[in-house]
Amino acid sequence: MALILHAANTNTNALKILIVAEYSGVKVELDSNFEMNVANKTPEFLKLNPIGKVPVLETPDGPIFESNAIARYLTRIKPDNTLFGSSLIDYGHIEQWLEFTSVEIYGNIVIWFKPRDGDGRAVYLPQVEEAAISGLKTALRALNTYLASNMYLVGHFVTLADIAMACYLYKGFTKLLTKSFTSMFPHVERYFWTLVNKPNFKKILGEVKQTETVPPVTSTKNPSSQPKESSKSEPKDEVKKEEPTKPKTEIGEEEKAPKPKPKNPLDLLPPSKMILDEWKRLYSNTKTNFREVTIKGFWDMYDPEGYSLWFCDYKYNDENTVSFVTLNKVSGFLQRMDLARKYAFGKMLMFGSEPPFNVKGLWLFRGPEIPQFVLDECYDMELYDWKKVDITDEDQKERVNQMIEDHEPFEGKPLFDAKCFK
Repeated sequence: MALILHAANTNTNALKILIVAEYSGVKVELDSNFEMNVANKTPEFLKLNPIGKVPVLETPDGPIFESNAIARYLTRIKPDNTLFGSSLIDYGHIEQWLEFTSVEIYGNIVIWFKPRDGDGRAVYLPQVEEAAISGLKTALRALNTYLASNMYLVGHFVTLADIAMACYLYKGFTKLLTKSFTSMFPHVERYFWTLVNKPNFKKILGEVKQTETVPPVTSTKNPSSQPKESSKSEPKDEVKKEEPTKPKTEIGEEEKAPKPKPKNPLDLLPPSKMILDEWKRLYSNTKTNFREVTIKGFWDMYDPEGYSLWFCDYKYNDENTVSFVTLNKVSGFLQRMDLARKYAFGKMLMFGSEPPFNVKGLWLFRGPEIPQFVLDECYDMELYDWKKVDITDEDQKERVNQMIEDHEPFEGKPLFDAKCFK
């Protein structure tokens, strides 16, 4: 029998529970007829949770409310579930991060977002919002420092703590936290995008897109927008009306008319004979005779005046002692390179039969140098040594060929994975 979850499909805590269910191999179905502020006020629902809050999980043995209690219940249905770690100290650390996530991360995000969520029910108080933003930054700085040397919150696998953290960050990233805000916390960014692109997360969350703007205040209860009482000594015809408070997009900044989006400098370069999309199609569609068709086609298309080729070598290969962690590093790098998709093609090779594993790559960029906006926006770039390919050197050209075709062995070692950015 499937367990029934009573909540809206956009509820952050419900998303957390559904992802826990995916990892736990437990069938949980959302109540398809649930309507917030309607279904949760019925006598039937109040029997499940007397205070009418969601989510509520309906089980054969009775209902459970409070999302973390539901998540803990799901992790314990199967005895071999690793979401709560494999030792008592793991359990303690997971509980620690659950508390941190709920209070320091989600609590501050909710305070910041509620006056801006469109329902107009939360009072907008600038000093309260400023305190929430300050608290959130403090929490994210601490999290960023921790994630600089840790792939996950506890151990080497996804746990309940990671699922909760990712879901609460999801609320922030999709509703409130713009790139200019989150770029202050690069390890948090890497962690978030790595998690939400894992299959069990993606099945529930779908494609995740970061918000581009902070929504304006929509609360109708902003005390600062209420007219002040006039002094008794003032004549009635001299009472001045206050100007209506304008919505704000950032603390202390009035909303301004959007400026035209500046053109990327690479769009202003002279036209090139190499059409990047044509090369990507050739690479993707060639299934046989790869050397004869794809490699030859690449050099026939390549325009050294309009494009440049670069080798990259990861600086810290001695740290690559776990294969899946190494793969996640590369996957996160490619995720953050999405900003350059229109102007780049890349191959990343991970090789070696035993740790430490080596990571090396080949990149094709529009223009004679690595684009400055890539260097500025993608912090992973500084984790690699970059060397421009000399196409007059036949050895370097052959290395390019081998990297494009995933040649094995590569530099005398077996490949254990290769990823393409196109």
